[in-house]
Amino acid sequence: MTATERELAERLGRSLRHVVLMLRQVGADQPVTAQQLSVLGSLENGPRRMTELAAEHGVRLPTMTAQINRLERDGLIARGRDGADARVVTARLTPEGRERLAAGREHRVDHLAERLARMTDEERAALAAALPALDKLFGAP
Repeated sequence: MTATERELAERLGRSLRHVVLMLRQVGADQPVTAQQLSVLGSLENGPRRMTELAAEHGVRLPTMTAQINRLERDGLIARGRDGADARVVTARLTPEGRERLAAGREHRVDHLAERLARMTDEERAALAAALPALDKLFGAP
């Protein structure tokens, strides 16, 4: 690793931290926390095993179970069983959970769009040009 790569990694890490903190602050007055929105987003394409969710979010199974318990209590997810193995617990979005996820995303997008509107055309173009590289860096399809 070169010094330039390390410096870029440090700068990117700081920027990502600022983005995460900003999005948490934007959602602070919302009925669902940023972490809960993230879990709901993980379920939008269908039911998932609890162990998969824990691994995806980088938490231990008991932590994810507590998060799912809260989401279930609030009517945003429902538990089920895996068709191939009845011992396996799955979680899926409820219609209310899907609505809450959409509302949370809309709130975040509105905030980001307001921030982007304050940038110059050149700054927005530079940001747009960086998105494919960020997708590659983070393994997005």
